[in-house]
Parts: sequence; structure tokens; C-alpha cells
Amino acid sequence: MVNAVLDRDALVEEARGRLEGVQRADGHYVFELEADATIPAEYILLGHFLDERNLAREAKICAYLRRIQNPNGSWPLFHAGEGDLSATIKAYWAQKLAGEDIDAPHMASARAFILGKGGAARANVFTRFALALFGEVPWRAVPVMPVELMLLPQWFFFHMSKIAYWSRTVIAPLLVLYGLKARAKNPTGLTIRELFLIPPQKMQRYNVNPTGSKVGDAFLVLDKALRFAEPAFPKGLRKKSIDKAVAFFLERLNGEDGLGAIFPAMANSVMAMAALGFAKDDPRLVIAKQSIENLVIDRGHEVYVQPCVSPIWDTSLAAHALMEAGADHHDPKLKSALDWLASKQVLDVKGDWAVRRPHVRPGGWAFQYNNAHYPDVDDTAVVGMALHRAGDRAYDEAIARAVEWVIGMQSSSGGWGAFDPENEHFYLNSIPFADHGALLDPPTIDVTARCVSFLAQVDPEKQDQAIQASISKAMAYIRSDQEADGSWFGRWGANYVYGTWSALCALNAAGLPADDPCMQRAVAYLKGMQRPDGGWGEDLATYHDHRRGEAQASTPSQTAWAVMGLMAAGQVDASEAERGIAYLENAPREGARWAENLYTGTGFPRVFYLKYYGYAAFFPLWAVARYQNLKRANDRRVAYGM
Repeated sequence: MVNAVLDRDALVEEARGRLEGVQRADGHYVFELEADATIPAEYILLGHFLDERNLAREAKICAYLRRIQNPNGSWPLFHAGEGDLSATIKAYWAQKLAGEDIDAPHMASARAFILGKGGAARANVFTRFALALFGEVPWRAVPVMPVELMLLPQWFFFHMSKIAYWSRTVIAPLLVLYGLKARAKNPTGLTIRELFLIPPQKMQRYNVNPTGSKVGDAFLVLDKALRFAEPAFPKGLRKKSIDKAVAFFLERLNGEDGLGAIFPAMANSVMAMAALGFAKDDPRLVIAKQSIENLVIDRGHEVYVQPCVSPIWDTSLAAHALMEAGADHHDPKLKSALDWLASKQVLDVKGDWAVRRPHVRPGGWAFQYNNAHYPDVDDTAVVGMALHRAGDRAYDEAIARAVEWVIGMQSSSGGWGAFDPENEHFYLNSIPFADHGALLDPPTIDVTARCVSFLAQVDPEKQDQAIQASISKAMAYIRSDQEADGSWFGRWGANYVYGTWSALCALNAAGLPADDPCMQRAVAYLKGMQRPDGGWGEDLATYHDHRRGEAQASTPSQTAWAVMGLMAAGQVDASEAERGIAYLENAPREGARWAENLYTGTGFPRVFYLKYYGYAAFFPLWAVARYQNLKRANDRRVAYGM
């Protein structure tokens, strides 16, 4: 046992040193963030839309796409996942435009997969929109999205404030493209007609009811009516609408961090400006293009494009792991990370969230380097906990402003969404455009749990009435949303392991005793999900209800979440926790990271997934260090919100 303890100490010390070794000069951390084939494919498509190709980069992207292709010719939404039709269409299309021979084996197998799934006409709305921009399908292949939507009053059933921030920033420039019926320059003149079973012009029905509900049927009728009426819309009204859409996205261009700081919105803004005739040297267009270039990861032999970057998230999680591993605010590396975080707090911009909360003062943090219109509640809670745990009074004002903003962002249900309060207009998921099911940002358990953890950590003695009232509402929300098997759904991470870890941390921070039935059911769930090798793993396919419980393999990040969840529930001495730590001790490592190929992050369930390269660096170190600390302590209770 003594040797095991010493070995564990050495592991923690070494892993801490390796993590500190990748810290940037100004104190922050940022790891790669990888999605699926669609983002690098869309990068190639953007170059062909603009007639601004980078042939060397296209070749490297094609090398990346070939490497991540499934054996059956498809491209998945996450590593080793099943093939996705729309991702495969875009990957094939991008490679053809880049000069790949369509009779090459990897292209022929991709084409066979696409045709076997009904062809390109069966692609999702966003893919069909791209096809329409290139003239591959008629504009009737996409739902009617009149730019006049920008002029609708807030009380109307559709308003930009009623959809999620990511939808807002993607849709505003997209409405301009739709209103102009923009057309790609497409310098090669190549098409992908070979991917259609029926000639696109002869296809009768493209748009469908995404939910199958009566509301969805009504929206399909409305879509047909709008398609008939749209040509009669006054030209002056259209110009006014385009002007408003352009004003919306230009105000939020966000410098080199880009519109919404996410690739799809950035790309749409660039295409919209090009379609409107912005000069190539217009500073706004130049900086919007640069924001896209900043997402490119060049590994020499291949290139991929990130959907966004995650420095605030990475730095705050790294800070937690380092503090668990023994760093305090006197440590210069930790201090520089915390100071960098404190400097990034959004204090002067009332973003889109203020439509629902006009009297709340700003005080949050974004996910990316800069995204002042869209601070993130989840990041704010995690940063706030890190600053508070450090115990440096210099951060008191930042923490107080964060508490004020987080409480102000709570929805009436008691939960929190990521970027907006009260973003629960669920009928909008039935519009034909919303076939991705990710139009809204309603409260979720994982974000709510993080907010409870933050507020409870800041006020452990339960002296602040506003904090305690907020926690009380949120606790009722968390309890009410526990699954029958004891787990909680994980919106932003894979999946029930992530959600259950998050909830258990919150319940512990709020003072719920370990023998509470709610906690005990969750403990039983986590123990029951442990794999024979001692680790935990959960496939992203579990976002489909009929595939709950599936796993490809144990992963270090999910194992760390499970063990930290058990520890938060008073299970430090459980054999399952010990076996989980043993798994982490024995798992291979690569530099600052434990080796982890599988994706464990979620952008949008069932649609878009993420590989956070930092997760395999922060969470295993955090879990092993915490286990070591609690095993040595007289009090086995986790004393922090996370």
C-alpha cells in the first residue's frame, strides 16, 4: 500500500508538471477541439464559394478526411461512430472539388453509401442549403426562410430572441444568403449530380415535418404558403430586412474571434458579405476571414478545422486540476492562469441574454477568447469556483459579479440554460428548418448543477438569502429530472455519466447527505456502469434512447467523472472508486494527456459531437489527486463545488 501511495504521488506530480508545461506564456491553456468531417469539408466549400482556393491546404484536408473515413465509405459524427449521410455528402463533395478522383476506392465507397441512404436529396437542411448555394438543388429544396423574419416583433411566435445564440448567429447571415438567392462562384464548375437518385429538379418533396407532430404539419402548410407569397413581398421591405440582418451580424462580428466565435456563423457571415458585394479589402470582411483561419489546425501532413476554440473552459478546468494537485494562489503558474481568467470577465456588454433579463448586470465569461455578446453560464460557474477556491481576495469583486449574473440568468423552472434564460419555445423545434433539433437552449441538468455547485461553494454557511433561494429552486429542478435508473442526462458531455457526475457534485455542495435516496440511486447507477477493466465509458450513440448503456471502451475522462461523482456522494472508500483510480493509474499517457481517441464531448445531441483534447489532461489528474487527498484526510467529504 505504501508503494501504491508513493507511486500515486509521483503520478500526480508528473501529470501536474506536464500540464503546467503546456501553459501559454500569458497564463492561459488551450487544447485542440475537434468535431467531425463537416467543418473541414465546409472550409473547402467556402473557398469554392468565394473562388479563393488554397490548393495545398485542400490537399491536406483531403488527407485528414481520408484518415477519419469509416471502412464502409461513410463519415461518422464521432470517432468510430456510425456513418452520417450529411457528413458523408459534404466530405465527398469537398474532396471532389479539391480534385479527388471520384472513382478512387474511398470516393466510390462513399458514393455507394450515400446512394444507399437515398442520395443527396435526403440530406439535412443545412447540407441542402449548401447544395442550393452551389445550384445543385433548387431553392425549394430548403424551407422558406424569408429575411423579413428580422422585422418580426418580439411577441410573434418566431423571433430571433426565442432561439439559441448559436442559431441566431448562424441564421442572421443565412437569411441574407436566402434573400439574395446567392450563388457560389464554383471555379471548377464541378457538380455532384452522381449523388442523386432522382434529378434534383424532379424531386417533389424535400422538406419534412421534423417532429411528426400536428404543430409540425401546420408549419409545413405555412412553409407552402410562404413559398407562394414570398415573390410578392415588397422590394423595399426586403431591403430593410437585409439591412437589419446585416446590422445584426456586423455588430457581433467579434474581431478575429468571429461571429458567435463558431465556424458556421463565421462562414455564413463571410458568404453573406461576399454576396452583398463587400470589397475584398473591406476591413470587416478581412477580419471575418481571419477569424476562420484562426481555427485551422495544421499538423504538417494533414489539416482540419476546429468548430471553435475553448480557452476559457480549458484554463478554468486546468486551474481546478492544478489546485487539486497541490497548487495554490501563491504558485506563479496557477496565479497567472487565474489572473488571465479574471481579465476575461465580460463586465461592460449587455449581450442578447439581456432581452429576457434587461436589469441584470453583466458578469459572465465566454467559452472562447472573446465573445462578449454571448457569455456562457457554464463557463462562468466553473471560472467562479476556480477563483473562489484559490482564496485570493483580489478576485472577490469578480466572484460577486459572477454570482449576481448567474442568479439573474436562472430560468423560472429553476434550471439554467447555457446562454439564455427562458429559451424554451419548444414548438419551434417543429419548423421544417429545425430538423437538427438544436434550435433552442433550454435549461439542462449539467449547467444547472454547475450553477448550484458555484453558488453553494461561495455561500457554504447559507447566509445569503438570494443565493439560497436560487439553490432551493434549482435543487427541486435537479431532483425532478433524475432518470428512473438513478442517472441524469448529460447535455454537454457524454452522457449519463457526465450528467450524473455533475448532479452529484451539486447535491453534495448544497449539503444533501450521502444517504439521501436521490444520491443513493445515482451511486448505484454509476457502480452498475463500471466496466470489467475498472473504467467507465459511454458511447455518444446513447443520445438515442434505444441505445442507452452502450460503450465502445473505457475512457480516462469518463472514468474520472464517474470516480469524482462517487467521491462527491461519499463513496471514497468504495471498491468501485479504487478500481477506477487503478484504471487511471495504469492507462497510457501521451505528454500532458492520458491517451484517449474516443469523443466524450457534446455539441448537440444526435447531431454534433466534440473531442476536447484537454479533457484527458484535466480530469484524470483531478480525480487521482482528489482520491489521494481524501484518502489522507480525516474528513472524506468533498469540500468544493466540483
